[in-house]
Amino acid sequence: MSTEISPLAPKSYPDMPVIEGVRFATAAAGIKYKGRTDVLLVLMDEGTEVAGVFTRSLCPSAPVDWCRANLAHGKARALLVNSGNANAFTGKKGKAAVELSAEIVSKAVGCAAPEIYLASTGVIGEPLPAEKFAGVIDGLVSQAATGSWLETAKAIMTTDTFPKVSTRTVDLGGVAVTLNGIAKGAGMIAPDMATMLSFLFTDAPIAASVLQALVSEAVGGSFNAITVDSDTSTSDTALLFATGKAASRGAPMISDIEDPRLAGFRVALGDVMLELAQHIVRDGEGARKFVEVRVEGATSDVSAKRIALSIANSPLVKTAIAGEDANWGRVVMAVGKAGEPADRDRLAIWFGDVRVAVEGERDPGYSEAAASAVMKQQDIVIRVNLGLGEGTSRVWTCDLTKAYVEINGDYRS
Repeated sequence: MSTEISPLAPKSYPDMPVIEGVRFATAAAGIKYKGRTDVLLVLMDEGTEVAGVFTRSLCPSAPVDWCRANLAHGKARALLVNSGNANAFTGKKGKAAVELSAEIVSKAVGCAAPEIYLASTGVIGEPLPAEKFAGVIDGLVSQAATGSWLETAKAIMTTDTFPKVSTRTVDLGGVAVTLNGIAKGAGMIAPDMATMLSFLFTDAPIAASVLQALVSEAVGGSFNAITVDSDTSTSDTALLFATGKAASRGAPMISDIEDPRLAGFRVALGDVMLELAQHIVRDGEGARKFVEVRVEGATSDVSAKRIALSIANSPLVKTAIAGEDANWGRVVMAVGKAGEPADRDRLAIWFGDVRVAVEGERDPGYSEAAASAVMKQQDIVIRVNLGLGEGTSRVWTCDLTKAYVEINGDYRS
């Protein structure tokens, strides 16, 4: 965990309301470091529904395998998260570690093991000493309370420099329901579902099947639209839990994704997931610039996104941004290498509101001073119009600085 807070960190945090049916506690179990909070236990009341999306990495962690298998039940009573060790690429030991972790928690909570959800973040390839959870779980269960969501978010940080939280209150059938989310992530960020973890909680009474449809829909424009370094983690996990406690206040049970009463919640979920995703980019390892890449005029939305990611993932584009260099030629390069339909002579590029290139050449009114002024800003928009169709996409990234190399050069030390 870095001691220097990212210059892109939020200046303030929202007041995070209590979610009825959710309690949590944190502890230092000594998973990797001594004296550092590294375990989070979230307890949820009986009847809590759950859904989730995970990494598409073909080398997923043992906790990802565990959670995927349990989603079929759609019920959750507890979430155990540890930092410092990803329990990934740990073979049979990794599988045994998740089984032991779930057994320890299920006994302490008094529920079935498949109702326990697990997530781990940290170093890959190191066996997870799951037996260390036994020394803290009983205490966590007894201490669990509706405390500070900000402190909860801090408990899952690794190279993050600030906690990531978001909240919305929305109308569901005439009753106010709350949605809270926390996340962690700063490096190995190019989610593909979706080292990114995000956990969302609501008191809305929504069936697991509907939750699954909602989170699968929202992930495309949020966690799957960000990149720090183009590397998809083995551990990426986003879980959405619904306690249903708002039903006692008259909130209707939602069991159909087409229910019109779901409209406000659907928007709120997308907003919370996008806000958390953007916080992750703003905390990108060594980041000093927050960048939105907009691609328009592509042959399809899918093509636009591939081109946008080609730009956002380009080390040459990202280092030019770090150096505040208005080098639009690197954007041309990234468009051309994307493997998607593009016509050099129809291409137009903007840095902020400054058009730098049009119709296959530098803009006739190009001003180096104006373009450079845009690059000196903390938040930058790069816009590309391909002039071929109606396809559009937006992705978010950050610059690539020397600090990224330094952080990752000694990550395991």
